[in-house]
Formats: sequence, structure tokens, C-alpha cells
Amino acid sequence: MSYINQRIAYGNTLVELGKDDERIVVLDADLCGSTMGKMFEEKYPERHFEIGIAEANMTSIAAGLAQTGKIPFTNSFAVFAGGRAFDQIRQTIAIGKLNVKICGSSSGLSDFGDGATHQCVEDMAMFRSVPNMTVICPADANETVEAVKAMAEMNGPCYLRLNRNDYENVTEEGQKFEIGVPKLLKDGEDIVVFATGYMVKLAMEAAKELEGQVSVKVVNVATIKPMNEEKIKELARGCRGIVTAEEHNVKGGMGSAIAEVLSKECKPIEFVGVQDTFGCSAHSYKDVLEYHGLTTETIVTAIKNMNQFTK
Repeated sequence: MSYINQRIAYGNTLVELGKDDERIVVLDADLCGSTMGKMFEEKYPERHFEIGIAEANMTSIAAGLAQTGKIPFTNSFAVFAGGRAFDQIRQTIAIGKLNVKICGSSSGLSDFGDGATHQCVEDMAMFRSVPNMTVICPADANETVEAVKAMAEMNGPCYLRLNRNDYENVTEEGQKFEIGVPKLLKDGEDIVVFATGYMVKLAMEAAKELEGQVSVKVVNVATIKPMNEEKIKELARGCRGIVTAEEHNVKGGMGSAIAEVLSKECKPIEFVGVQDTFGCSAHSYKDVLEYHGLTTETIVTAIKNMNQFTK
């Protein structure tokens, strides 16, 4: 089945997985209509738990369920999934290496109407700083389906970051998701763009716009942690400069992770992302992205600057 919305892809994939694996349970914090936990609730009401506006309790309950052999998926907006339950995530789930899957819905700036309080641009930094935690940010709905399957198969804590809005896929439907492995989407020789989430789509548009001017390689970094360091180094090899693109604070996110891996490679890096500020309310997703400079044009400019700088 083809989807263009990550939340719908997530909800339907949980339903499909739940059909064959009764260990899968889903917990919501009064947002199942938005996280799409409601899809699982409709199909398997006895395995869906509505906890209410109590993310810390939800997370603790999930930890308990994991210790009985269940595979719990917890759901809330990204800003609440980690922010309100960090102590429980760290102290119980991460230290205990419990098999809990945390889904941060409406991540980044994608909840454009509700402003800074509901937009989360620091979740990848927070979760990747926690030992034993896997952090995944799929590029689109196609990749979300396969990432959720991979999460259910792996044993251990995992955080999944999902966008709220509809947009076209840039990855192939049905392509197996390999945790930790970045994917080459377009080859090139001059500048490599490492992108994650919605910004993968914009990176591909930027590369297309620059055809004949700059040879651009585009890499989809869907796993923020663990990151295959050797593969990242291999993908950067031969290119003169690097651009990273993410719908997240440039402090501590995917770009920072790439810089850490390539710290000894002596290649210049330019970071496209939220410039250490909070989000804001807007009339549309496009408006809030433009305000924060998360556009195809910004990536094009970064590539051109890097190309000129490294000549």
C-alpha cells in the first residue's frame, strides 16, 4: 500500500505488525487521533492503552510491559514524548535496555500552527545523547513503513521521529530498512549533501536544480544513531566539501553527528538547519520552513558556496 503521510504509514504498519505478533502493544497520551495510534485501537482495543495527558506515566507503563515480554510503542508529539518523559526514558528504559519504541509525532516544525511549544527541534540531540538508544528519522512515508518493521524486529530502546504533513516519497516503496546504514540516493563528485527527514526531498530538488553546474551527491541519513562511520567516510570520500540538511537545531543533531564522524577528514562542512532558535506559528508548513531557511534554495546556496570555497 502506498502512502504520502508518515503518520498514516506508521499507524497502518503497526496494525499490520499487530496481526502477526500479539506482543505488540500501543500506548497513547491523549493524542491517538493525531499520532494515528487510533488505527491500532480500532483493530486491537485490548492491546491499546490510553493513558491520558501523562507521558511520564505512559513511559513507565511501557517499561513495565516490556519487562513482561511485550513490545510497546509509545506515542505523543515529539516535544512531549521525550521532553516530558526524559527521566523515565533515561532511568528505566535506556539504562535497563528495555525493548520500548518511542514515537515522536509532529516533529520538527511540522506542527506549523501551534508554534514553539508544540514544535520540537531538539529531540534528535536529546535522544542521541542517551546511551543504548537507537534514533531513526525516515525521509518519507515509504521509509517509515520499513523503519517501523525494523524497529519491531530489533531488541532495545528506539526513538522514531515523524513528520505531520503529506508530501511525495523520495525513497522506493518496499526497500528494506537497515538500521545504521545511510543510503546513497544520487551520486556526484563535487559536494556531498547528507540530509535527513523532510530535508532529503529538498536536497534532491537542490541537486537537480544544480545539474550541469555542480556535481552533487545526496545521501539519506535515516539513522541518526547508531551511525555507520565507515560508510559515512566512504560516501564523503572524493568530494571536496560537505553540506548537511535537517529540520532540527544545527546544535547536536544529524549535522553534528556527521561532523563528529568526519572530524579527522579535514573537509569543510556547512550546516543547513534551524539556527539555534525555537519554532514559531505560521499559516502553513511552507511558511514556517521558509522563515527558518529550510528550503531548496537555501540548500542550493549552501552547495554553491561550498563549491566555490573548495575550488
